[in-house]
Amino acid sequence: MKIVFSSSVAWYVFNFRLDLLRSLQKDGHEIYTVATYDNYAKKLVACGITFITLKVNNNKTNPLQDILLIFRYFKIYKSIKPDLICHNTIKPNIYGTLAARLLNISVVNNISGLGTVFIKRSFLTIIAIQLYKFSQKFAKIVIFQNKHDQKLFNDMNIVSLNKTRVINGCGVDTSEFKNSHKFRQENFTFLFVGRLLKDKGILEFIEAAKRIKRQHTKVKFQVLGAFCPQNRSAIHMNQMNEWVADKVVDYLGFTDQVKTVMENANCLVLPSYREGLSKALIEGSSMSLPIITSDTPGCKDVIVDHETGFLCQIKDSNDLFLKMEKILKLSPDQLVNMGNAGRMRAESLFDVKDVISAYKSAIMST
Repeated sequence: MKIVFSSSVAWYVFNFRLDLLRSLQKDGHEIYTVATYDNYAKKLVACGITFITLKVNNNKTNPLQDILLIFRYFKIYKSIKPDLICHNTIKPNIYGTLAARLLNISVVNNISGLGTVFIKRSFLTIIAIQLYKFSQKFAKIVIFQNKHDQKLFNDMNIVSLNKTRVINGCGVDTSEFKNSHKFRQENFTFLFVGRLLKDKGILEFIEAAKRIKRQHTKVKFQVLGAFCPQNRSAIHMNQMNEWVADKVVDYLGFTDQVKTVMENANCLVLPSYREGLSKALIEGSSMSLPIITSDTPGCKDVIVDHETGFLCQIKDSNDLFLKMEKILKLSPDQLVNMGNAGRMRAESLFDVKDVISAYKSAIMST
């Protein structure tokens, strides 16, 4: 079978779907990727995946450009003649699906998160809802990463429940992401992993860090993540430079070797406003890290409050501060037990082999 995976950027496909694509290749399927070109396009090609460039701007809405985007998808899909197209992220899910409909090609869409347009309700939210309602009628299957997003789309009559599935994100290789932590109470390290967006809760992380440092001078705070200057919710480099200069945090830049950074942390923190299903959180769980994250869809689905970590209130730096204080008061044994409980949860719910199996099952049912 000839299968296209279409997303906004090559980075997304490489970081979130590469294991699935490789598995499908081993099964004998011919795999194509359609996305905006970036440094990860070459990595996909090196894996034997045909890459076709299509610029998709997820951060701006222009009706004329969006109509033209449908025809660009149409042209590419017509030339490939795939048996199936799998879309990820909002514009491919909408406009790619409409193009596929014109060609009568089966579509499986993945709602990997609702993004800024749903977090900050506005006129754009209304437009997005109507576009989703129209386009998802033509999808064979719509996959969600948490049951809350699935219910929201069903309650809003965007998509009927009988064509939906819930699959636990992209999964984690639990055989690779594993670690036996020796907790360092003297230089305890809180690690934030995520794109540098306000919607990820980075401002709350910084405010809580400032308060903790007044009382615990040896506690460290690290930030790992990429700048996204075109995003409406972006944190800019000069702001990060100020936090580093004030010795609030250590900025670690961006790396594909997340495991190495997590090995040197004591607690993973992601006070995000909403997620599909956070890859960082399931990787941290697999690494036996205690976690502090928001009581919000896509975050609360990963941890068990007071068992594998602590939930904090969304957009509440004071509550985040209090949960950090709770973590610091735990004994080394309690921290190890919390991390081990998270590891067991990752093995049972988020192992990449199970996620691939569920995704293949959805694809083959079309």
